[in-house]
Amino acid sequence: MREQQMLDAAVQIFGRRGYMAASMDEIAELAGVSKPLVYLYLNSKEDLFTACIRREAAALSEAVRAGVRTELPADRQLWDGLLAFFAHTSEHPDAWSVLHLQARTHGEPFAAEVAAMRAEIVAFVNRLVAVAAREAHHDPDLTEDEVAGLAQALVGAAESLAAWANATPGVTARQAAATLMNFAWAGLGNLMQGHHWTPSEQDA
Repeated sequence: MREQQMLDAAVQIFGRRGYMAASMDEIAELAGVSKPLVYLYLNSKEDLFTACIRREAAALSEAVRAGVRTELPADRQLWDGLLAFFAHTSEHPDAWSVLHLQARTHGEPFAAEVAAMRAEIVAFVNRLVAVAAREAHHDPDLTEDEVAGLAQALVGAAESLAAWANATPGVTARQAAATLMNFAWAGLGNLMQGHHWTPSEQDA
């Protein structure tokens, strides 16, 4: 219980002040414990930050998985996954700041922890795109590389949109999810039907 209390305080401080500016004194004060107790439980600032990343990455991944019902069509699964993603990042802005901004800008091992979470979400989206292709009535002739690229692009767009939505007053999780779903599924729908965009000869 105390450790979770310290992690809650650390996520708030790291998310709002950044890893370098955050101090163990601030974290201990916000958690309502002594500074030596923070070190006793979590050893160092680096270990504390790593513990925050692992906890918040696991929570985000679990929120996305829990939001999806695999018995539904692929487009509904994608919508539910996006809605769960944006709802979680909206409800936990400090945690998203830790994962999306702080962890990525301070090198290893922090970046590796976030990369593992991102790979899990990309694999999830990759599966949805592949399922959608199988469900299509026409053979879309999507290669594995195309499916993988689409998954990477969609996750990257979701990450950027979540950061923008959290910084923009009035933008709800549902609005952000709908924006990306409309953008993504219109293009994916064409691909599922075998309609590929290609540059004209003068543009090639």
